[in-house]
Amino acid sequence: MVTRFHSPLTKESLHALADVIVCRKYKKGERILDEGEVCKCLLYIEKGMLRQFYFKHGKDLTEHLGYEEGVVVCLESYFKQEPTRLMIEALEPVIVWEFEKEKIERLSLERSDVGVLYRRFFEWSLIDSQIKADTLRFESAHERYNKLLHLHPEILKRAPLVYVASLLQMTPETLSRVRASSIHS
Repeated sequence: MVTRFHSPLTKESLHALADVIVCRKYKKGERILDEGEVCKCLLYIEKGMLRQFYFKHGKDLTEHLGYEEGVVVCLESYFKQEPTRLMIEALEPVIVWEFEKEKIERLSLERSDVGVLYRRFFEWSLIDSQIKADTLRFESAHERYNKLLHLHPEILKRAPLVYVASLLQMTPETLSRVRASSIHS
């Protein structure tokens, strides 16, 4: 577990961590977090794909797609412990490890190696968010698609194209044209 976030744990810390995290399975289409709920857990994905999304002007907009070795968390709700406007659903059957905020933070204070691992989850999450924000701000539709293809090919293989288009902030028709021109390039 947690190879992307490589942070060696002592045997004692590993056992302590095992006592505070919970493995959960969700079916395809199952909602894990709804708008108005408080995000109490950081989700580490062992298997499957999750979609984080919201509604704006009656449209369903994809914020994030996560898959194996990825993290999904509604950051503002998680840190402030306030209701979220984001939702999380399973796009495939999913196995996640839930890191409950209160428990993992307490353990992080007791065990510095767990604290380093916990911090790495947020570092990667913030880096992914910054890359996405910069891509949306500064890159063309073709560049956004090619960056996603390069950084996260699994998303393009497994997620419904309507969600990929939304993630890239383009219409499905534009995505179709971009994909067709990338294949011929």
